[in-house]
Amino acid sequence: MSDLETRVSAGWNRLASTLVQAARAEATESGTLVNLPVSRGSTVLFPTLESMNRMDGRSHAHKAVYGAMGTPIQHELENLLSTIEGGTHTQVVNSGLSACTTPLLAFLGQGDHLLLPDSVYGPTRRFADTMLKRLGVTTTYYAPMATRTEVESLLRPETRIIFAESPGSHTFEVQDVPMLADVAHHAGALLLLDNTWGIGVFQPFEHGVDVSIQALTKYPGGHSDVIIGSITVNDETHWKTLRDASIQLGQCASPDDCWLTLRGLRTMGVRLAHQSRSALEIAQWLKTRPEVARVLHPALEDCPGHEIWKRDFTGACGLFGVELQSDISVAAAERMIDGLSMFGIGASWGGYESLVLPTTGHVRRVTGEGGPKAATFRLHIGLESVDDLKADLARGLDGLAGVDQ
Repeated sequence: MSDLETRVSAGWNRLASTLVQAARAEATESGTLVNLPVSRGSTVLFPTLESMNRMDGRSHAHKAVYGAMGTPIQHELENLLSTIEGGTHTQVVNSGLSACTTPLLAFLGQGDHLLLPDSVYGPTRRFADTMLKRLGVTTTYYAPMATRTEVESLLRPETRIIFAESPGSHTFEVQDVPMLADVAHHAGALLLLDNTWGIGVFQPFEHGVDVSIQALTKYPGGHSDVIIGSITVNDETHWKTLRDASIQLGQCASPDDCWLTLRGLRTMGVRLAHQSRSALEIAQWLKTRPEVARVLHPALEDCPGHEIWKRDFTGACGLFGVELQSDISVAAAERMIDGLSMFGIGASWGGYESLVLPTTGHVRRVTGEGGPKAATFRLHIGLESVDDLKADLARGLDGLAGVDQ
């Protein structure tokens, strides 16, 4: 195994025991089930009025108060996620998008200013451009690879949040998170990070992040059968603000979705160790193909921000982008994608199965940087045989030769 192959999967060895052992019931004399039970319910009963009245503050302590404020299985999931992310408290919400929007609503108010990377997840951009705008929040987009000076030039007295997403959606720029954290904190602002790609291999709070966001739908769920998200903090004041906003917004996740996610986390380490190595092998192979102009995988030297990835990350995952040569039309690329048999065509990623998603036309840029110059698509590498996946892609790329572009 090459040094790079070892590097992309190394972070998962560090987490393996935690993923298996944490958030489980201790064995008892009468016997204990390996997996925690699902507790479904809305009403929480108390033996006396006095005991119910003593629950003041319990809503901030991952304790049972009311079903919409979390169930025992949700609280155990939150505890494990706090451990994985290196934070103190986690709020589980009903989707990855909710994990992005809830902290924005919690920490922003009328008249505030938000900095968003131009590579941000499309629905987060739409939320900023529509709902936040209606609420009186102004958004400015910055180039994902902007320097400190360039980011500082966009700050305003009313800037409250710098938002990062590293690597970026579709274009996979790795951002300098420690620099952004330093800029934010000197300006009296918070740094929020969508850390979905980096779960387990990027420790957000070690690099200055204030709020870490996860779409648990992806690798933690791992089986493409759950929609769920989480928000983690490591400051008690931030936790109270976030938790109060989550309660007021009615944010929670179903006990069954929490149970499925907790189950998925048990095997995430071994899945990601395998998928990250497979993805790197396929990414390196694609670089040798004459039809391919660029492979956007953070572990490859020519990916924007590769040196930052090498400095800050302990591994990688199975998601990356591909840009074809400029003489290959979008129509030809779409026909190639339609002809693939091993790759499902669909949004999302992080499951056990390989996926392909055309991204041409879905990359918006207002800063003029980072947009693709030709037909592009995104690959998620699953648990299938690497040889089978390569053969499928090879047939598709071979089919581009001589095709009317």
